[in-house]
Parts: sequence; C-alpha cells; structure tokens
Amino acid sequence: MTTDGGTAETALWPAGAATGVGSLPGIDPLAAAKLVFDELPDLPHLVELPGRGPGGDMLGRAAVIALDLPVDLQPSGWRLVPRPGMDYRRARGLVEHDLDALEEAAQGYAGPLKIAVAGPWTLAAGVELTRGHKALSDPGATRDLAESLAAGLAEMLATIARRVPGARLLVQLDEPSLPAVIAGRVRTPSGFSVVRAVEEGPAAERLALVLAAASRVDGVTGVGVHCCAPDVPLELLRRAGAQFVGLDATLLTQKADEAIGEAVEAGLRLMMGVVPSTDQPGASPPPSPSAGVAADAAAGSGPRRRAVAAAAAGARASAPGTARGAAGRLGLLDGDEGEGVGGEADRGGPELSDPGRTVDPVRTLWRRLGFRPERLAEVVAVTPTCGLAGASERYARLAMRHCRAAARVLVESPE
Repeated sequence: MTTDGGTAETALWPAGAATGVGSLPGIDPLAAAKLVFDELPDLPHLVELPGRGPGGDMLGRAAVIALDLPVDLQPSGWRLVPRPGMDYRRARGLVEHDLDALEEAAQGYAGPLKIAVAGPWTLAAGVELTRGHKALSDPGATRDLAESLAAGLAEMLATIARRVPGARLLVQLDEPSLPAVIAGRVRTPSGFSVVRAVEEGPAAERLALVLAAASRVDGVTGVGVHCCAPDVPLELLRRAGAQFVGLDATLLTQKADEAIGEAVEAGLRLMMGVVPSTDQPGASPPPSPSAGVAADAAAGSGPRRRAVAAAAAGARASAPGTARGAAGRLGLLDGDEGEGVGGEADRGGPELSDPGRTVDPVRTLWRRLGFRPERLAEVVAVTPTCGLAGASERYARLAMRHCRAAARVLVESPE
C-alpha cells in the first residue's frame, strides 16, 4: 500500500480486518481465546478477563508484567511494595494462564496477532507509591515504571513469539488516561486535588521507550496505542513511534479532522471503534481496581471503586434480556429473535440495524479528508468502541461478528 504521495506503508493487518480492543466478559481464558480466533480470524488478540477479579484487570496485568516492581492490592487499588506477596503471585498466575490459553487456541495460526497491555501513563495514573501517592506524581517513579514495563513487556512478547511461531505480533499500549495526564485532570487518591499535568515532551518520551522496546523483539511487526477517551493526542503518539492508533470513533468531532488527516498522510493506521461495547446502557465493567479508568479519564475524576462494583453487579443481573435487544439493533438475529419482550420489535436503535450504517461515520470522515475510497479498508480496521468486559457474553460474540461485517463494508462499499 502507498500513501497519496507515493510513500510505501507497512501492511500491519489485511484490508477489511476487524479486531477487539482487549477485554471480554467471562472467566474462562481458553473459551475466550477460542472465541476471539473464531470471530476475529483476520486480527485476533490476547484476551483480558477482568471478571476474574484482581489481576485479571488492565492495571493488575500491566503491573505484574512490569519487571522488578512488585505490587500489592490495597483497598484503594494496586500499590507498589518492597516484595511480592499473594496478590502479585495470583496476578502473575492469571497472566500465565492467559498465555497457555493463547498458545492452545492459536495452534497452527499464522498472521497478525494483537497483544495489548496498559501503557506507562495509564499505569502511573492508576498505581500508587508505597506511601499512598499516585505514581504519576513522582517523575522518577514514572520513569522507573516505564523502564520496568518496557523490559517486562519485551520478555512476554518473546515468550508469545516462541509459543505462537506463526504470529506477526502487533503491540497495543492501552492509554485511556493519557489525555487526562497531559491535561492535569488525574485526581490524587484523596480526590480533593489533581496531579500536576505532564508536559507532552516527557509524555512522548515514556511512551517511546516502551514502544521501542516492544518493536525490537523478534516477531513484532507493529506497535501502537489505543485510547478510548476524547481528545486523543495524535501528534504526540506519532512522535512516540506509534504506527497505529485505536480510537472511539463515536467521540470524534470535525475538529479532529485535520489531526487525523495529517496522521494518515504520515502513514499512521487506525483502529476505529464503531460498534457499541456493551448491550447494557450505563453499565460498567466487572469490579476491579482499574474498573472505570477509561470513563474516568474522559471525565477527569479518577478511578471509581464502590460505585463500579454496584453498577457492575446490576449490569450482570440484567444481561440476558438486554443482550437480545442489542442484538436486534445490530441486525444480527434471525426471524423472531429480533423481537423484544412480549413480541414487540425493538425500536431503540435503528442506526445499528446494518453494518453499512455502523461504518457510515467512518466513510463520512474519509470523504471529508479527501482520501481515495479504495484506501479506506487498508488504513482502517473496525473494532468495538472499547473493551467488551461490560457486555453479556452473548452480546460480546455478536458485537465481534458485527465488527467483521462492518469491516467488509469498507472493502466492498467504501463510498
């Protein structure tokens, strides 16, 4: 593939690919891994299952992947400690189980495989120092976390490359807190003040350190960043070395057109979130120390804890009925399965009744940018708007299937 100016680009994934962001509902890593390889065969990903509790969540996984900086679970969340304890060992065990499941599900697979882990700034914004302050408040701690994460991630990627020898690894740093970090909106543990904003120069340097370490591992063919918060700093991510960026397309406004156009012209590829990540309006992911990080990064309010647990419990209780309704809105049910309670058809979301309508915002953006239509499916992969951990298991499968159908539309009907 080439840019409009004729510069060659690396094909990180096949045209018309769909993938997930990372998280899924459920607690069985092998079943989840097989589901992903079944529903997203062009660009599967390593699954995150926060429903398993501490250590299955985004922050817990990243914290124990980082080398030589053990953590422990406190009432306020993950905290750096002098030596590993039970919580650390449990979380490390969950990572090993996930890699075992990935190896089994990926037997014989050859192609791109996405590996996601929380990035250095989201990790620093969510983990506390031994004395209880945010790691983000200490520049030395943010440097140590980034270096430790880079080393641990490189080690894990080398392990995956050995276990899945046919895979071309794509590394995704999840940075939902990044916009809040550089805007000075991350709250202190007390909630009464905010941590001082991080300048864009140091922010890019820490990201570049981790991305560069990942890109040097044999078997890694691309590195990028996912951020499902508003105001994603695309120029900063490009300077840090990201080759692709994942966005929640439903949060984009025309003010972002110029930045997106410049990024695409510079060779950046996009993972655009267009399929709702939950069938339960207002639902939160399963309770964990990092639950709600993405939403709170958007609002600048810091991690939620007790409210998340209550919301998630209610969401799980309502899952069966809402899954049917959302599936009907997506147009993925046949016959009378598309009808709601009492036989009434669900009229709540006709805008998602077909894959073409789902990707209309992406096609409209592409037309505004003035790029050739045939490039759209090469540059853009389709994803849910964020992780699927807050959805019912049935809806998660339907959402991934809908992502595949929407991605095919970008190939067959890009205009």
